[in-house]
Amino acid sequence: MAYKVYKDANGHWRWRLVAANNRIIANSGEGYWNKTDCYAAINLVKGSSTAPVYEI
Repeated sequence: MAYKVYKDANGHWRWRLVAANNRIIANSGEGYWNKTDCYAAINLVKGSSTAPVYEI
């Protein structure tokens, strides 16, 4: 798995989490004006491994 950071058509930074088979597992859902904000969002996702999972 790997995170891929890119600029979209509107000039916003976005990320995708891509599996080994090149399928997208997750994406940022929003664009960021600053690249550092995009990387901060990736770190939030990486650090959320202990977050509870709720079935709704």
